[in-house]
Amino acid sequence: MHRSANHKILAGVCGGIADSLGVPPTLIRVLWLILSLFPGPMWVAYVLLWIFMPKAPSARY
Repeated sequence: MHRSANHKILAGVCGGIADSLGVPPTLIRVLWLILSLFPGPMWVAYVLLWIFMPKAPSARY
């Protein structure tokens, strides 16, 4: 799993998760936003994924 370079709004975390699962990035972003409204460490999880999830390798042509 890598942070997405193509489906990136903030850090590419949701885009990378969506690419790994084969679903639209918007679906993951909406689910993440909904889960962030409930009590829990979703924002902490996002920051940790931002730090520890590697960037997607750049495509060379």
